[in-house]
Amino acid sequence: MALNPNYEEIGKTFITQYYALFDDPANRPGLVNLYNPELSFMTFEGQQIQGSAKILEKLQSLSFQNIKRVLTAVDSQPMFDGSILINVLGRLQCDDDPPHAYSQTFVLKPAGTSFFCAHDIFRLNIHNSA
Repeated sequence: MALNPNYEEIGKTFITQYYALFDDPANRPGLVNLYNPELSFMTFEGQQIQGSAKILEKLQSLSFQNIKRVLTAVDSQPMFDGSILINVLGRLQCDDDPPHAYSQTFVLKPAGTSFFCAHDIFRLNIHNSA
């Protein structure tokens, strides 16, 4: 399989769609359609999750209602198997919490004429430093 020449456009389109669904609690259940029932993996703040149903269960368990998000950078790279690697750097504020920097990394795998999110790693950038 060759490198996908549209990787930048696909990455930015995915991120726009993903965060539009994620940031609205009423639309968050729609995220299940971006993952594969068995082949998708998520690491959320160190917790390992596999499969779209369990990933959605985790995302639905998040208790915040309002989210303000600022994207600092969205970097995409093509992978040799046709997949696309996406790294997001940003800042978010949930409800009345203070804003926090975060990073999120996705791997989109080809599935016919579309893609599914095969890997998703999310971390708040909070450090224990003296």
